[in-house]
Amino acid sequence: MELVEAIILAVLAASTPLLLAATGELVTERAGVLNLGVEGMMIVGAACGFGGAWMSGSIIVGALCGIIAGTLLSLIFALMTLGLAVNQVATGLALTILGIGLSGLIGARFVGEKITPAPHLHIPGLTDIPLAGRILFGEDGFVYLSLALVVAVWLFLYKTRAGLILRAAGDNHVSAHALGYPVLRIRMYAVMFGGACAGLAGAYLPLAYTPFFIPGMTAGRGWIALALVVFASWRPGRLVIGAYLFGAVTILQLHAQGWGVGIPSQFMSALPYLATVIVLVLISRARSGGSTAPAALGTVFVPDR
Repeated sequence: MELVEAIILAVLAASTPLLLAATGELVTERAGVLNLGVEGMMIVGAACGFGGAWMSGSIIVGALCGIIAGTLLSLIFALMTLGLAVNQVATGLALTILGIGLSGLIGARFVGEKITPAPHLHIPGLTDIPLAGRILFGEDGFVYLSLALVVAVWLFLYKTRAGLILRAAGDNHVSAHALGYPVLRIRMYAVMFGGACAGLAGAYLPLAYTPFFIPGMTAGRGWIALALVVFASWRPGRLVIGAYLFGAVTILQLHAQGWGVGIPSQFMSALPYLATVIVLVLISRARSGGSTAPAALGTVFVPDR
């Protein structure tokens, strides 16, 4: 029972940064923008988040620093792609490279330092319930925030007029512009939200997952978050399933090595990314007859002057 509880808790922890980053990217893509710079925004968020927490002694300050860092990087992406109409794919890849280098510069002074990780919730009588207690009532605030964020995004996209307008800007930006909606402004806000979520996801790693910062600690999670959005068919509900599935694969490769499974450790380490490729191939084959992706995804919109 304790082993099962430990595995579930580890899966929740491993899935949280994926869910946070993917939720932000889902909103970005629903607005018709493809931002491949999630990995770069996450690693900068991790460096700034740890730096803010280490200097202030506050996890909340660290999380805010991560959010601000991710948002600022997303504004660079928005300026290039929405303001100057630069290719979104090239800009996103450049943003990732910039983020990796910038995080090394910012985090150089913090390598080897440690902080007290984010506290876990403890409700007397509930947290002590065998198995379910720690899982439901004993997690850190980031886990609950990630789930609440998914619910909020679902309500926003499908239950509000603003969400309908955002989806319209992504599905048919020409029609949305003809109706008088500020497509560029909508997309900029969506990109900023995606950057804030990516920065928070990156900050989660040194603030709660591990109480220290090391260069490259995101380890490709930003790319997995991008794949998760496709896996979820751009729907928030499926995003939760996908995030926990990929988190489980990540934890499986760690426990398999501990159990002495006769599989090379290098292959097990590559398993989450191999699963990502397989899922994308299966989704592509299943949708050969059509796609539910936003119609304007990745296109450059230039309004009439």
